[in-house]
Amino acid sequence: MAKMIIGGRLTDAQDGRTIEVLSPVDGKPFEQIPRGGTADIDLAVAAAQAALAGPWGKFTATERGRLLQRLGQKVLDHAEELSLLEARDTGKPMTTARNDIQVLARYLEYYGGAADKVHGEVIPFLNGYSVTLLREPLGVTGHIIPWNYPAQMFGRSIAPALAMGNAAVVKPAEDACLTPLRVAALALEVGFPEGVLNLVSGYGEEAGAALAAHPGINFLTFTGSNEVGVLVQQATARNAVKCVLELGGKSPHVVFADADIERAAPIIVRGFIQNTGQTCTAGSRLLVQREAYEQVVARVAELLAKVRVGTPEMDFDCGPLVNASQHQRVNRYVNNARAAGLPVLATGSLAAELPAGGYYVQPVFFGNVPRQDALAHEEVFGPVLAAMPFEDEADAIALANGTSYGLLAAVWTENGGRQQRVGKALRCGQVFINGFGAGGGVELPFGGMKKSGHGREKGFIALEEMSTTKTLVHYHG
Repeated sequence: MAKMIIGGRLTDAQDGRTIEVLSPVDGKPFEQIPRGGTADIDLAVAAAQAALAGPWGKFTATERGRLLQRLGQKVLDHAEELSLLEARDTGKPMTTARNDIQVLARYLEYYGGAADKVHGEVIPFLNGYSVTLLREPLGVTGHIIPWNYPAQMFGRSIAPALAMGNAAVVKPAEDACLTPLRVAALALEVGFPEGVLNLVSGYGEEAGAALAAHPGINFLTFTGSNEVGVLVQQATARNAVKCVLELGGKSPHVVFADADIERAAPIIVRGFIQNTGQTCTAGSRLLVQREAYEQVVARVAELLAKVRVGTPEMDFDCGPLVNASQHQRVNRYVNNARAAGLPVLATGSLAAELPAGGYYVQPVFFGNVPRQDALAHEEVFGPVLAAMPFEDEADAIALANGTSYGLLAAVWTENGGRQQRVGKALRCGQVFINGFGAGGGVELPFGGMKKSGHGREKGFIALEEMSTTKTLVHYHG
């Protein structure tokens, strides 16, 4: 059975409870994890506080950075082991799982290198004074990470937090937490002091709620649904704790008639089938200028018809969805759209002889989706693409901005002025011009507007989010 990490020790839940881990491939149990709760979160927070008061609080930025870089190398040394674990836990194709482990290592390398590059400022002031702005760690940081990218999200959360000198408590998703638990154990092997990195597995409504509401944390990151994000923000607000929230999206590809369709089409397909559509930034809306609409959707449909779904070992384009609940959710959206008469332009195919009980779905492409339809507004979190035509630039902007989400968008046009006008007009945290989600984006500040959340992760700005400033005013005459 997998173990939690609290205070530098591998441990079970205090009350001995466990959660059965089901395989997305066949729906059968294959592992158990501890079912941590309030008592375990209390211990983890206390361990993090002790680490800050002990050796970890005396580490220099250079020493912290070296540890993170060592952990990054350790991840690479165990890359195949971790990839197999990630694929088994989430159902990802092996190529996708291997890429996720590489990105995890990249987070550790990037923030390891950045740890000693965070500088303060000297502020000009009155004669006889010297004023320094210091940047300091927040203290104990909490991180509630989702099941869709457990390895990547673990790195994205803990690397900048530890680089800045915080001590972390992580609550990974109960549906997929085996990779973070293993990497946390590897962190002990490379020399992280006890209590610096604590992982408590368990249910969101138990361990996650206890972490968000804990008076001993000083900061929290949460990635998940908008509904749960509201509850998390309410819980942290009671203790005046800052939080960064990433709450999903309904990201559009905005394709103008002058776009390079042959370049755009394969990227559009990859953008909504990646991780079987279980991606906050999935490009799930295809908005096309009317005069190019038929040409674009025909090319996208042609490519989608070649997409295959299989087990991780088959290493096709998509694997199964993560669990039964997600399987039911995606099928409900697809069945409702079919019942409403929305035209199906193309589907992917399921491999022959897939294991019974697995959570497999066919990627599907719907055309001429009405602007008021659920597929035009709601996050399906599955491989479902909705196409809609627009008339002109103003209509494109209104349509792209016409949801409650604002996480990511792509603009496809060869007109330089339009690239800038539309890119600046879109209400979202990232806009790609003639591309989409390039290269994993460890270096690129990431976060949402509107109901996609607030605050920024990734890039150098994450170090600012996970730290605070102190103004030191020295009168010396």
